[in-house]
Amino acid sequence: MAKKIGLDEGRAALDAVRAAGAASTPPSRTDHATAVRYLLQLLVEKAPGNSVEMRVPPFGAVQVVEGPRHTRGTPPNVVETDADTWIAVATGAEQWTDAAAAGRIVASGVRSDLSDLLPLRP
Repeated sequence: MAKKIGLDEGRAALDAVRAAGAASTPPSRTDHATAVRYLLQLLVEKAPGNSVEMRVPPFGAVQVVEGPRHTRGTPPNVVETDADTWIAVATGAEQWTDAAAAGRIVASGVRSDLSDLLPLRP
């Protein structure tokens, strides 16, 4: 992730995404992307490392959780989800287990359960 997203900017994007959801309208792409990237940034800060790749296409991917570093090909521990699901589980609006059971989180590898790290608190 290139530039660090500040607390005010991250919270403003999350508020805009929540407001859009409450109004049953899609958030702007900029707000959506910033909210996702901000929450990924918080995850990196909370669980630095290189053993799990957390993907939220098309907005971002980060490596987190201490453990063996992976350097080639697809990492053995991968989590992928859509932006709305990531925002929901990262903010505590939805439980990781519920989203995973519904198939909105795809997690593979022994370290890929990130439920103990969520929700994230700015």
